[in-house]
Amino acid sequence: MRLNAAELIPTRATLIERLKNWQDQAGWQEFFDIYWQLIYCVARKGGLTEVEAQDVVQETLMAVAKHVPTFKYDPALGSFKAWLLNMARWRIIDQLRKRGPLSRHHNRSSASSTSTRTATIEAVPDPAGASLDQLWEEEWQTNLLKAAMGQVKRRLDPQRYQVFDCYVNKGWAASKVAAAFGVSIDQVYVAKHRITQLVKDEVARLEKELT
Repeated sequence: MRLNAAELIPTRATLIERLKNWQDQAGWQEFFDIYWQLIYCVARKGGLTEVEAQDVVQETLMAVAKHVPTFKYDPALGSFKAWLLNMARWRIIDQLRKRGPLSRHHNRSSASSTSTRTATIEAVPDPAGASLDQLWEEEWQTNLLKAAMGQVKRRLDPQRYQVFDCYVNKGWAASKVAAAFGVSIDQVYVAKHRITQLVKDEVARLEKELT
């Protein structure tokens, strides 16, 4: 079975246009559902606390609301992914600035060694540097895969997806999956092959639409 990709989610160009209408609550909810975890995870891995990362999510969404009316979706001029990263990057930097000097913030106690404090500081990615770009790309791909899996799952027969999930994601033996769902081992293999291809196709489509 092949999915009609056009039915899965609206293009990012369409969603961005919807965001220009502040009264479009459904559009903003969709945007939040797609991107909040991406922004949150990057902020956390960028060295922020849970509370700080939540603030970054809220402040980034506010920044998007402020600037999206003037944003023109033209991949030839710049990707939406890069634009959103910049929105998040400045909010992460703002949170780090609120802490004050890193040396003071990481000075846990007089018993802490200098080498330990230095290692902790150095472990925090530079929000202005390439390390945050790498985090963003990694989380973007993770978020993309989750979104693709979710889209495919919603379009499949529940049992068929469970066969795939138990075999591929949970690591059950094919014989165990077949016995649990009353299907042949060949059907388990076929479900894995077809659904894996559907997910790959959806990832490729989303990558194109979301950049």
